[in-house]
Amino acid sequence: MAKKEEHTFEKISEAIKAKKFVPVYLLIGEEPFFIDRITDLLIENVLDDSERDFNQTILYGADTDVAAIFNAARRFPMMAERQLVVVREAQLIRDIEMLANYVKNPLHSTVLVINYKYKTLDSKKALSIASDKMGVLFESKKIPDYRIPAFITSFLQSRATGIDSKSAQMLADYLGNDLSRLCKELDKLAILLPDTSPKRITPELIEQNIGISKEFNNFELLKAIATKDVLKSNRIIQYFEKNPKNNPIQVTLPVLFNYFSNLLICHYSADRSEHGLMLTLGLRFDSQVKDYMLGMKNYSAMKVFSLIRDIRTAEARSKGIENASLTDGYIMKELLYKILH
Repeated sequence: MAKKEEHTFEKISEAIKAKKFVPVYLLIGEEPFFIDRITDLLIENVLDDSERDFNQTILYGADTDVAAIFNAARRFPMMAERQLVVVREAQLIRDIEMLANYVKNPLHSTVLVINYKYKTLDSKKALSIASDKMGVLFESKKIPDYRIPAFITSFLQSRATGIDSKSAQMLADYLGNDLSRLCKELDKLAILLPDTSPKRITPELIEQNIGISKEFNNFELLKAIATKDVLKSNRIIQYFEKNPKNNPIQVTLPVLFNYFSNLLICHYSADRSEHGLMLTLGLRFDSQVKDYMLGMKNYSAMKVFSLIRDIRTAEARSKGIENASLTDGYIMKELLYKILH
């Protein structure tokens, strides 16, 4: 038997835009962004404006139960081909597994959308199995920090806007992995671009409108560390110390941890060519893998082991653990010395 094709965010979105609907969408997982996006797409596409008053039902987990959802889903549409039933915050519903009784035999004139956020459901239980068989079972997973630049690039491409690897990394470091906030900021930047083609977000645009220095940022710090550029590394850390609001240690330390953790993977990778490492680490830009190629030359596997421990110690001290007086600036300078010497 052929393996069932995996439901990805992109494939689900394309099908919805093409008006190809299924009776049930069970959207689960820790990352609410993709769940919200798919739900919004369904609300936009399943019904016309004139059909929504009688054929769209929005229920909330705190105020509903399985019986109410069952009854809503079993209704027939009024003067329309189908009806839409959206259940938000379904993780708050008791005995949600009982919905499997409906999902096993759904009404095909109903599109039932179940938002089960911040958690997952047992894939071996009836509701998950039935949803996967009769419709779409989609798990929305958190994107690892090191893949946020690739997400930024893909998001902007969908809006016919380009971005270079440095700009993507700058935004990832500054805005973090809150995808809802990130996309709002990207939309703001895209609006600021002149109405010409091709559109492209640059470090200069980011510096002018978000306040991140194009010269002193975590992207440039990693490049300086990869090449063991002592002077440039120290200049960047000094800038961070003078501008802690835009360059908090709580952002820089995870960036360093991710880099050296991935560098350790590179050291023990079976294929240490540029192409092989890009596949192993899931990298999108050639410039990223070059930092790892340089890092392998400048930092042995044993040194990387030691530095990962040092970064964890620095993170603990930045939170006040075994540290009553050291400033974040001092902690970063001490860590940088251990990295470069």
